[in-house]
Amino acid sequence: MKKILLFLIIVVIAGFFVLSIDSKKSEKFTYGISFSRFHADELKLNWKESYLAILNDLGVRNFRFSAHWLLTEPEEGKYNFEELDFQIKEAEKVGASVILAVGRRLPGWPECHEPEWLKSESSKLKTDDEVSKYKQGRILKYIETIVNRYKNQNSIKYWQVENEPYLTFFSRSICGELDEEFLREEIAFVKELDPSRQILVTDSGEFGTWHNAYRRGDVFGTSMYLYIWNRVIGPFRYPIIPAFFRIKNNIINLIYGSKPAIVIELSAEPWLLQPIVDTPLDVQLSRMDIDKFNEMIVFSSKTGFDTFYLWGAEWWYWLKLNGHPELWNRAGDLFHNSK
Repeated sequence: MKKILLFLIIVVIAGFFVLSIDSKKSEKFTYGISFSRFHADELKLNWKESYLAILNDLGVRNFRFSAHWLLTEPEEGKYNFEELDFQIKEAEKVGASVILAVGRRLPGWPECHEPEWLKSESSKLKTDDEVSKYKQGRILKYIETIVNRYKNQNSIKYWQVENEPYLTFFSRSICGELDEEFLREEIAFVKELDPSRQILVTDSGEFGTWHNAYRRGDVFGTSMYLYIWNRVIGPFRYPIIPAFFRIKNNIINLIYGSKPAIVIELSAEPWLLQPIVDTPLDVQLSRMDIDKFNEMIVFSSKTGFDTFYLWGAEWWYWLKLNGHPELWNRAGDLFHNSK
């Protein structure tokens, strides 16, 4: 019995060792950023000035934009395309690529962004089923409008449908439970509207199982965080090493076959318990400074992925305006050297 147990332990250890091998090791990495008018507003920045600085000063050439519903359809049936039109037009001028995220659940707290008119109209309905059908119908109409408007733009690389939809425990009080059948309907609908482009579906790097998101999309995207802040246990670093991501990715490839996979959200901004502008600067920098920024870049380069979209560019610009250009300058080196 002891010999069998020892044999099984050896097999498991050997299995993890094999799965941790980086068979696709790359020496060249592609970097991009997520940019959001929504986040720029939170930081009380001039969003257009911030975006142009990221595009022209940092030299970013790979973007993820979010078509936040409450910004793009502030009134039912009346759309605001000013921000997205400008971002995509300027990106195309310099030959940058764009991943455009659509859906109800998109990057940025509180994750699920609903316009006020939707909440008002939903409150008039009598049953949960009526509310669900009404909201889903409006979501599809909004997605249709966005995709049809931008599908002829050369800069669009992928459509992202929803954001980490399987991370159901996060923001459940606002987002509710996942309706997987409707998620499949959203993905199929975007494919029907634009058969020429692939669909990106994302999952949490630390908590996601990856298998559902990986199966649903043509391209898989994961988040990658090390430093977070929990209300119960306080600020801490996840006790993980790069092999954690390599093993997950190798397992999922083994089960479902290989497909494009990227890090769609690499943390380079502090995880805080209140808005950044309400948090003392020393606390911000204790959670993400130049050393932690560099750690994230080195860590991610060892995970087996070769494409990374950083989260935090608006904050780097905010820091620069407030006398701390260190992260902005470091990011500039990163983007200019990755071309």
